[in-house]
Amino acid sequence: MSESARPLRLRRRVRRRAHRVLRRSALWGLRPLRLRRRVPPPGDRLRVRVLLQSAHGAGGTIRTVLNLCGYLARDHDVEIVSVVRNTRKPFFPLPAGVTVTYADDRFAPKGRAARLLERLPSLLIPADEASFRHVTLLTDVRLLRAVYRPPVDVLIGTRPSLVLLAAELGPRGVATIGQDHMNLGSYQPPLRRQVLRAYRRLTVLATLTEAARADYAAALAGTGVRIVRIPNAAPPLPAVPSRREHKVILAAGRLVRTKGFDLLLRAFVPLAAEHPDWTLRIFGSGARRDRLQAMIAELGLTGRAELRPKTPDLPAEMARASIYVLSSRREGMPMVVIEAMGMGLPVVSFDCPHGPAELITSGADGLLVPAEDVDALTAALRKLITDPELRARLGDRALRSVRSHDMEHIGPRWSRLITSASAGR
Repeated sequence: MSESARPLRLRRRVRRRAHRVLRRSALWGLRPLRLRRRVPPPGDRLRVRVLLQSAHGAGGTIRTVLNLCGYLARDHDVEIVSVVRNTRKPFFPLPAGVTVTYADDRFAPKGRAARLLERLPSLLIPADEASFRHVTLLTDVRLLRAVYRPPVDVLIGTRPSLVLLAAELGPRGVATIGQDHMNLGSYQPPLRRQVLRAYRRLTVLATLTEAARADYAAALAGTGVRIVRIPNAAPPLPAVPSRREHKVILAAGRLVRTKGFDLLLRAFVPLAAEHPDWTLRIFGSGARRDRLQAMIAELGLTGRAELRPKTPDLPAEMARASIYVLSSRREGMPMVVIEAMGMGLPVVSFDCPHGPAELITSGADGLLVPAEDVDALTAALRKLITDPELRARLGDRALRSVRSHDMEHIGPRWSRLITSASAGR
C-alpha cells in the first residue's frame, strides 16, 4: 500500500466503525416499533412482503426474485417492496399478480425535510454492505414505513442488508425469512459478524447451495433458526434451445472483479490465435468496462472479444452461441449457468465457491476447471471448440440436468416453506 493511500484507508475504517456504533444505537431506539406490532388476522391467503433492493435493476438475484414472486402469487398475496426506484422502467418485466411498491422513489417530488434527510447517510444499512452507497437516511424512513405498513404474515429479505432489517426490526409475530444469494464466506469480517449476530433471530434462513447451508448450520448451531437449501429456479426459456451452430463463446455478468472477466480474456488469447473464426462475447455493465476494453486492446483481441451492453433477453443471445463460460472468482448459485444449461449450451466454469459444482457434473453436462486457473480454462474451451460431438453431448445432457430447476419443482418448495414458517410463528 502506498503512503498516500494509508490515511484514506484509516479514515474509511474509522468512519465505518463509527457508523456501526450509530447503527446499533438506531436499532435499539427503533425496537419499540417492532414490539408494538400486532399479528394480522388469519386469512385464506398468506400475505407475503418481499424486500428487494431494486425491482427495476438487472442481475441474477433480481430476476430470480421476480420470477419466484410471480409463482408465489398463485397462492399468496405477494408484495415486493423495492428499496429504491432509480430508473423509470424495469429492466425485467414485473410479475403479474404481484403488487410492487417503492420505498424511496427517486422520481417522486420531495419537500424540504425529505431533501435534508437524503443528504445524510443511512443508519439501517451497514456501511460494510455494497448497497450502502445507494441509500440515505430518507431511504431508512421510507423503508421502515413500508415494512410496518398494513401487517403481513411473512417478511422476506433478499440481500444481507435487508435480511438484517427483517431479523432486527421485523414486526413481532411475523415470520421472517432470509434469502442468502451468496454464502457466509463471501462477506467481509465486519459484515459477517453482524450477520451471525442478527440471523439467529430469523424464523428461516434459505441458502442456494448445500455448502452454504452447511456453513450457516455450523455457525448458527443452537440458535433455533431453521436453515434450508432451496436452489434458484430457471426462468421461462424459449422452447427451442441453441443449435450450437455459431462459433461464439458467451459470458455475461456485472463487469466487476468478482466475475473474473480479466481471467477469461487472458484464457481466450491463445484460442483467438488458434481459431480465428471463433468470437468471445461478454454481456454486462459495471465499473470495469473501460479497464476491460483497454485490456482487450492490449491483448490484441480487438474484433475477437466483444464487450456488449447488458441485455434483458440473454436467452436470445445464448441461442446464437455454442459455449457458455463462467470465469467468476466466487459465486452464490449462478443463475446464468442455469439459463445456459436450459438453452442447451455446454458450460465451462471455474470450480469457485460455491455454486458451479452443485450445478455441473464435470464431463457429463459441462466442464469444471480449478478456480482461477487460466491455463485450465483455455484447455477446456479448446476441447469444446475442437470437438463438436462433445459440445452436442454435454449440451444435450445439460438440458436434461437443468429440469430439476424448473419453477414447477422449486416454486412449491418455497410455497411450503412460507406456509410452515407462518404456521410456526
